[in-house]
Amino acid sequence: MPPISLMILVPTIAFLYSSVGFGGATGYLAAMSLFGIQPDVMASTALVLNILVAGISFSSFFRAGYLRRELLIPFIVTSVPAAFIGGYFKITDQTYAILLYAVLTFVAIRLLFFSNHRDAADEIHNRQHGAGGQMRSYPGNQRNTERATRNTPPPFWLASIVGIFIGLLSGMVGIGGGIFLSPVIIFASWGTSRQASAVAAAFIVLNSISGLAGRLIGGKFVFGEFGLWLIPFGLIGALAGSYLGAKKLSNLALRRALGVIMAFAVTNFWIKFL
Repeated sequence: MPPISLMILVPTIAFLYSSVGFGGATGYLAAMSLFGIQPDVMASTALVLNILVAGISFSSFFRAGYLRRELLIPFIVTSVPAAFIGGYFKITDQTYAILLYAVLTFVAIRLLFFSNHRDAADEIHNRQHGAGGQMRSYPGNQRNTERATRNTPPPFWLASIVGIFIGLLSGMVGIGGGIFLSPVIIFASWGTSRQASAVAAAFIVLNSISGLAGRLIGGKFVFGEFGLWLIPFGLIGALAGSYLGAKKLSNLALRRALGVIMAFAVTNFWIKFL
């Protein structure tokens, strides 16, 4: 049975991550690392929770009309097989820890300091537009309409390269990779914040399944009773977070909250490591 404090952290993490279209693997990994859990158990459990939480999150964003298939497909063509290879690949516990906390450090910095003006702009956009991106009949909204129509999918070759790198890292560490893909989509003007969330959620589910398959075939899948205890707690948080994130909550405020949680975990690790 997992520690009680971990069973409290998991639904909180699932709530926060699912509200912005993520599965929460980086959060689960950060939380589990505080309790000294074995790396293969951590990665396997995080991936299973990732599939469930990101699946629920994707469902909410999909029903709200934010998924753009032409934006998703170019990335998953290469990321899914790369995630399988990463999950199959065997690395030492020390290498895993360094890779994991390098990822978590990036995530913490990104969430705390680089949720830029586009997040705030999308909040205005979402209040003035319907879920599918259609403009409501308010005066002075022509500029926002133009902003929405400028987002075009990336070149296929570029998306394929991005997919390879994110997929490989995702499989090795035990995450879905949406935490990397989402900011790329936003900063490159390939989609709005909530479109990026919908694509990231689907990306996470597919990469997590592929990474789990690689771990299973490679003999690195360790789940058992520990993971089973955490599933219902993750589901509760995901159901609430995904609904509110797709319809009501501010992306910017939620990302700041996630950044604080992540910063605590990575600071604790690097102090001990260094």
